[in-house]
Amino acid sequence: MAGVIMASGNEYFRTLGPSHLRSVDWNNACHRRSVAASLVNGVYELERDRQAGRQGSQSRAPPWWEFFHFELIYQLVDDDSIYGAMFRYNPPAYSYHRTIDRSPPYVIAFRGTLMKSGSFIRDLDMDIKIIKNGLHQTTRFATAMKAVQSVVSTVGPSNLWLTGHSLGAAMAMLTGKTMAKAGKFLEAFLFNPPHVSPPVNHIIKDKKVRHGLRFAGTIIKAGLAFAAAADDNNQRKGIEYEDSLAAISGWIPRLFVNQADPLCSEYIGYFEHRKKLQDLGAGSIARVTGQFSLGNILMSAAGIKGVENSEPLHLLPSANLSVNISPSEDLLQAHELCQWWRNDLNLKCSVYEYK
Repeated sequence: MAGVIMASGNEYFRTLGPSHLRSVDWNNACHRRSVAASLVNGVYELERDRQAGRQGSQSRAPPWWEFFHFELIYQLVDDDSIYGAMFRYNPPAYSYHRTIDRSPPYVIAFRGTLMKSGSFIRDLDMDIKIIKNGLHQTTRFATAMKAVQSVVSTVGPSNLWLTGHSLGAAMAMLTGKTMAKAGKFLEAFLFNPPHVSPPVNHIIKDKKVRHGLRFAGTIIKAGLAFAAAADDNNQRKGIEYEDSLAAISGWIPRLFVNQADPLCSEYIGYFEHRKKLQDLGAGSIARVTGQFSLGNILMSAAGIKGVENSEPLHLLPSANLSVNISPSEDLLQAHELCQWWRNDLNLKCSVYEYK
C-alpha cells in the first residue's frame, strides 16, 4: 500500500511537472527558469501536504525538488502555515561538468496565495498588505529577511537564489531589494509578481491611448514631486529615494509575467514607458516621478486607511523582463505557476537598466 501511495506522489509530479527535464543544463535559461518554478511549486505542495495530513511516503512535495537533486533544509512558517523553504543543491558526483558553475548552491523559494482554508485568511492579509504597501512591516517578511541574511552571511550572495510566485514573488522581490540596498545582489526569479497599479496594458488595447494615459500619469506625478519638493523634508526624501534606486540599479531580477494576467502585466507598460521617457531625453523626469505610485495616490485620495507612504514595492530600477505572449484561456491560466516550466513558451525578453 505504501509503495502505491509513494508512486502516486511521483506520478503527480510526472503528470504535472517538468519530468522531461532529466538533465539540467545550468547555462540554459529555460532550464534555470523551470527548476526555479518547480522549487516554488514544491513549497505550495509542502503546505498542501500539511493541510491534508500527508507525511512520509504519502507526501506529494518531495519530487518537486528531489527530481533536480535538491534537498529540503528547512521550512519558513507563519501562523502554522508553510510559506517558504530553503533548498540545497546536491548533485550526484557523475553530473559534474562545465555547467555546474551556473547552478545555485542554495535556493529560498516562496509560494503565493493558497486557496485552502488552513492558509487563505493569512495569505489574503499579506495580499492586502501588498496593496497598501505594507508588506515590509509584516512578521512574515521579517522571518524571510532573517533567513536570507543568515544564508548570505554564511555562503555569500552569489551562492543563493531567490524565487517566488505571486505573493511569493513579492516576498522574494522585497527581500532581494533589501539585500541590494546593502550592496548584495542575489539572483532572483520572480513569477507573476504583483504590480499595484491599474492594469492599463490589460484593459486598454490601443497602444496610443495607453501611452497617452501613462504620459498623463507622469505629468500628475511630476506635479506631486515638485509640490513635495517645496518641503525640505520631502526634498531630502526624494534625494534619498533617487540615491536608493541608483544604489540597487545593478541588481537585475528576472521577472516573468503573462501579458493576459492583470495582476502583473502592468510591469510591461511600466518598463516600456520609462524607456520611452529615457529615449525622449526625459530620464530625469522618470527618476523623479518613480518615487510615486498612482495606486497609492488613488487609494489615499479615496480615504483608504493604512496605505503606507514608503517606496512602493513594484518600483524597480532594472529588470530582465520575460513576457509570455502565448494565448491563455482565462485569467487563472495566465496566472498559473505551471506555465513557467513549459518548454514551448513564446517569450518576449527585454533587459531594462536604470540610467
